[in-house]
Amino acid sequence: MMAFGESLSLADRWRRLTSRGDAELVPQARLSGPMPWVIAIMVALTVIAAAAGLSLANTASAASDELAGGVTVQVIEANPAERDRQAVAAAETLRRTPGVIEAHVVSQDEVERLVEPWLGAGAGSGDDGIPIPALVDARMRDRVDGETLGGLRRILRDVAPAARVDAQSSWLEPVFSAIQSLQWLAAALVALLALAMSSAVLLAVRNALGANRDTIEIVHLLGGTDTQIARIFQRSIGYDASGGGAVGLALGLVVVLFLGRRFTGLGAGLVDAGALGWIDWLLLAMIPLAGVALAMLTARLTVIRTLGRML
Repeated sequence: MMAFGESLSLADRWRRLTSRGDAELVPQARLSGPMPWVIAIMVALTVIAAAAGLSLANTASAASDELAGGVTVQVIEANPAERDRQAVAAAETLRRTPGVIEAHVVSQDEVERLVEPWLGAGAGSGDDGIPIPALVDARMRDRVDGETLGGLRRILRDVAPAARVDAQSSWLEPVFSAIQSLQWLAAALVALLALAMSSAVLLAVRNALGANRDTIEIVHLLGGTDTQIARIFQRSIGYDASGGGAVGLALGLVVVLFLGRRFTGLGAGLVDAGALGWIDWLLLAMIPLAGVALAMLTARLTVIRTLGRML
């Protein structure tokens, strides 16, 4: 028959495992160990990476919508008088074309301001100036495709033979491609950070299991199941992940808000279009919740799998 002292010892071990009593199998001191801070760093970096990806997606969407029906007509003609005549004729013809919402000739001063960073001030002025094409800005009702561009070229061929018709979206194709690559990079960073968090939780749980192997063996003899033991570790990791996730979310949002104000100060339309909406902020707020769920799931699976090999 088991002695009284041995029964008391087993009872103490059971209280340690189930966290009922003064002693606990996994210490529950909040934010005192490394695990909450590791999770906080992972969550903060995930929030920043996700915010960057969402901002890039908003920028690409806004630019694509704005340029979807845009058409630019360049009248490339050395003679200024003939160039202006063809530009006016092209604009008038486009206004009468079905499917065209508006069309207007871009002023020469505005064109010169556009090329000034590359050609210098007054590049198109004077007798020795560089011939700068006249521009006609048109807006279509529907998206512009190759068939639409071909039809516009045929319409303008007689009234403006020096006209070149291009879709505005085609000019920004390299920019859209770069933005898409950065979006994939942000998504890859989020995935890597989630993997790193899972790895950190896995190592912490395995270390705790190894340190309490004797206690777990005795609890099994008392009738404790792997599921009960996993629930203890799962609850402990959940506490750490909740505290670390809250701290990480706060740090990440501070960085996102700071960078947002810096980029807003640039006054660039393409940058302003990338501002985060309320749905984006809601998604960022859900990152700590996803982190807690991931950490608890990792802890549970790790305990059940490790105990299956250990015992």
